[in-house]
Amino acid sequence: MAVLFIWSGWLVVSKLGSHTGLTPYDFMAIRYGMSSLVALPILLYYQPWKNMPIKRIIILTFLLGPFYTFCVFNAFNYAPAAHGGIFMNGAFPVLTIILGVFYFKELPVILQLFGAFLILLGSILSSIDGSIFYDGSSWLGDLLFFASAIFFSFYLIVCRLWNVTLLEVIMCSSIFNGVIYIPIWLLFFYQDFSYINTNDFYLQVLYQGLVPNLLGLLLLAISVRYIGPNPTASILAGVPATGTLLAFLLLGESPGLFGILGLSIITPGILIVALTKGKSY
Repeated sequence: MAVLFIWSGWLVVSKLGSHTGLTPYDFMAIRYGMSSLVALPILLYYQPWKNMPIKRIIILTFLLGPFYTFCVFNAFNYAPAAHGGIFMNGAFPVLTIILGVFYFKELPVILQLFGAFLILLGSILSSIDGSIFYDGSSWLGDLLFFASAIFFSFYLIVCRLWNVTLLEVIMCSSIFNGVIYIPIWLLFFYQDFSYINTNDFYLQVLYQGLVPNLLGLLLLAISVRYIGPNPTASILAGVPATGTLLAFLLLGESPGLFGILGLSIITPGILIVALTKGKSY
């Protein structure tokens, strides 16, 4: 349940941040910079890099790196917050099943294919609704959300494949990405933050810097390791509905008729896909 509310709340906070004057590049710097400062003393003490092959470090760092976060944060400039839950979290179960065919030799059963169809149908209806209320540009945000879902689905798979530890997740998601990205941000994308509302700025620093990149990813890693990627994806099935409700209450984003209909189709589709086990071959 903690995972559910962390990621639903993150959708709303990120959408709020897109109206503060902060750019996607700033959000990326906040995310990697703050989490690195908090995590560095812990990692220096435990030194998790000693037991992790360099190839795995590179892959895990890339999957949670600037390409992923740029897609996520830029998407909020085009699409409503609720679409993050639909086109990211809605895609996780389907993508993990597709990847499971190749990495775990698990073929989807008929029921899972039916669930995937429901997710696709609901996503189409939600995108129609977004194009009506968001001047036709929400499709770009939806594509960016889906691109980020691809990165994150691979992350879920490798967590299971390699039994990634919590400290390894922190090391790759925060420290190494911070070392890579922060100098680039300082050289090319840094801006004066003095004109940004202080309360809005600190909300983004605390939430973006600490909650998703540390607490959220750690809880996901625990879930994937002990119950697998598909049940983990089923927990995230509640994010579209919860995110839509929070966006309506806190941001005034009405999902519209197509959005409500799409959401009512997507949620059971996610549950069907995530909770139905494929067959090995």
